[in-house]
Amino acid sequence: MGSLPLFEIQDLTYYYPDKQAPALEKINLKVEEGEFILVTGRSGSGKSSLARSLAGLIPDFYGGKIGGKVLFKGIDLRSMDRREIPRNIGIVFQDPEKQLVMNSVEAEVVFGLENIGLNHWEMARRLAEVLGFLNLSEIKDNFTSSLSGGQKQKVVIASVLAMRPEALILDEPTSQLDPSNADEILKLIKGLNEEGMTVFLVEQRLERCFSYADRIVVLDRGRLIKSGTPREIACWESDNNINNIPPVAKFFSICKAPLIPLDIKEGRFFLKKYLPGQSSSFVCEADELPGKQTNNNQDVVLELKDLWFSYPDGKAALQGINLTVKKGEIVAVLGENAAGKTTLLKTMAGLLKPGRGSVKVLGNNPNKCKAKDVADMIGYVPQNTDDYFFYETVEQEIGLSNNISRVVNDKLVNQTIDDLGIKELFQYNPRELSAGERVRVALASVLAGCPALLLLDEPTRGIDYNLKNDLGRLLLRYSENGTTVLIITNDIEFAAEYARRVILMFDGRIAGDGTKYEILGESIFFSPQMSRLFRGFKKNILTVREALEQIKFPFVQVKSCE
Repeated sequence: MGSLPLFEIQDLTYYYPDKQAPALEKINLKVEEGEFILVTGRSGSGKSSLARSLAGLIPDFYGGKIGGKVLFKGIDLRSMDRREIPRNIGIVFQDPEKQLVMNSVEAEVVFGLENIGLNHWEMARRLAEVLGFLNLSEIKDNFTSSLSGGQKQKVVIASVLAMRPEALILDEPTSQLDPSNADEILKLIKGLNEEGMTVFLVEQRLERCFSYADRIVVLDRGRLIKSGTPREIACWESDNNINNIPPVAKFFSICKAPLIPLDIKEGRFFLKKYLPGQSSSFVCEADELPGKQTNNNQDVVLELKDLWFSYPDGKAALQGINLTVKKGEIVAVLGENAAGKTTLLKTMAGLLKPGRGSVKVLGNNPNKCKAKDVADMIGYVPQNTDDYFFYETVEQEIGLSNNISRVVNDKLVNQTIDDLGIKELFQYNPRELSAGERVRVALASVLAGCPALLLLDEPTRGIDYNLKNDLGRLLLRYSENGTTVLIITNDIEFAAEYARRVILMFDGRIAGDGTKYEILGESIFFSPQMSRLFRGFKKNILTVREALEQIKFPFVQVKSCE
């Protein structure tokens, strides 16, 4: 007889408390020791629920009804000693705020080690290891409440890795990380997998990890609908018009390439084979750069002058920011974690008062306006949407902004609700929704007031490619109606597709400000997959749509990617 699989899920069905539809339905899956499993699917398809079940948290922690079994090395997780599970299975939640329990970074990392009774020297060694690997040593004494979202995510990952589990379960571990840190974390995870650790990864930003997986599992409405290698899944999703594969694979699948490349390296090899010797003739001249701003007579909506802000510890989070944003612009703000992006957005929204300089929205200082007047001018969706909700149902939350706003475009708001798929969630408590669903509800609530300035902090966190496209088209529609949009995001693909202007922040300062082609097209880390794919072949291609419009392979008639 062969050895037992590390995990075996048998006919798993699960209902959250007071829910009529199952979150998981008749799931059967085996995970072998040392496998790298990537779980994908639409928002709300059951990915997080499946991860929680493998960590033994369902139903004991979340309640509800369960049927079937989850076995770890042949033993039912529900019969295992609760203290043994975290020794063997580590989980990183989608929302780091829900996993942090201690005041300082160091205390957070050693908390689990203390609970399993490690001696002082072993704890000190593991602490030094994970803090060094994840570049957290400089902030080990910082309060966890003062960290950026990305830093919190890295601290949670460190605390789980310090336990040295046999299986590592990660629910969107890079959702709040900048591109450099996201790549670092995923390469670390891949390295741990290559050394024998079993990895079960739930992720929406597939461009960073699609090729890492041994096997990809696709969920839909709580059911497991497909399982296969990355190349098999890419072909299957392409054949079934499912928009849930990374840009490089999507581009070549639309072109009906004989072999679908899974990453940039494979894709560039393919280009050299089918477009030989054409790189010099393909490169555009700099004066052909699209997307230049030509209208200088637009109304100014936002103006920042010599803006400074420091936190109580004396750290200058913003240093001499000067910025003008005009009516109808869509601006993406990028930068490394703790660069000051969220602080900048909060200052624009009037939630933080600058130490020096000025903020003007439609000529008004938000810090000197009444809350009702600020709400009429500015719509703000924070990174942690749990801080946003006040009411018991989604319908009430959306009605809140609707009631306080002076002017509401009912047709536009109803279209927004339809685009975001919110109507079916109207009677749910927003705090009980998935992370992606909470973002959509918060966004719909803010947009119901039709603000002149819309400030979004990581709006694509936890949502799939289809919903990102819906969100992007929605923002374009509001932009055409005069709303100015500023988006803080680590989602470079989303910025490349829907932003017109990109601002790059570093150490509290603006390090770059220009069209998306100027900033993203010339960047090393803040660059979308298609730009890196065509670097040296053709400039100013940032998206699959642009590539399909400009690149013609000899073996295929290219079709639209819409």
